[in-house]
Amino acid sequence: MTFFQDYSIPSPPPRPRTPRFTPPPWVAPPRYELPALVPVNRFVHQSPTFVMAVEAVKVYSTGCIIDVNWILRRTDQEDRKWTEINAVFHRLPQQVRDGGISSDSILLLGVQFPDGTKASSSSLAMYGDKPRDQKPDGPVFEYRPKGGNGGEDDMSANAALWLWPLPSAGDLRLVAQWTDMGMPESSISLDGLQLRDAAVGVQKYWPEEEVQG
Repeated sequence: MTFFQDYSIPSPPPRPRTPRFTPPPWVAPPRYELPALVPVNRFVHQSPTFVMAVEAVKVYSTGCIIDVNWILRRTDQEDRKWTEINAVFHRLPQQVRDGGISSDSILLLGVQFPDGTKASSSSLAMYGDKPRDQKPDGPVFEYRPKGGNGGEDDMSANAALWLWPLPSAGDLRLVAQWTDMGMPESSISLDGLQLRDAAVGVQKYWPEEEVQG
C-alpha cells in the first residue's frame, strides 16, 4: 500500500483539433507539393574575388523558388579588414538595428517580368514586417536566407528567392548588386515560358480530396 493509491490521476480534457493554417498563395509555396526542378547553372556575376550563381529554379503550381549562392574570396586583406568584411557579409539583426547601413553594403536583388513589371528585395528584407493576409498589388519577390559560412580564405552563403506568381512567356530578368563585395549591377534572363511549362510537372503529395480533408 502506498500513500497515493487512493488518488486517481485525472484525465486531461478533450482538446479539439486545431484547424490547419493554409497560407495565401503569395506567402509561400504550397506545402504538399513536390516542385519541378529547372536546372539553370549560370553565373549572375563572376570576377577574381566574387561569384554569384543560380543553380536551379524549383517550380510550384503558384510560384517558384530561385536557388542562389555566392562566395567572396580573400586577396590581400589584413586580418582586421577581413573581420570587418565578415561582419557585413554575414550581417546580424543587431547590426541592422544599429543603423548606419548604406545601399552599397547590402545585397540587392530584383526581378523584371516579361511585361516590364518589377519587384525587389534585399538581404535585409527578412528583418522587416509585412502584412501577410492582404493580397499584394504586384508580384512578390522575397529573400529567404538558407545559411552560410566563413573562414580565413573565403566566405559563402546561399538563399532561396521566393517569386509569386509564375511569370508569363518571355524573359524573366534576375538582377543583383552588392557594391561593397565588388559586384556591380548584374543580371541574367530566365525563360518565363520554360518555368510556366515546368509547373505541369508539379506533383502533389496526396490526392486533393485527402489534403482538404
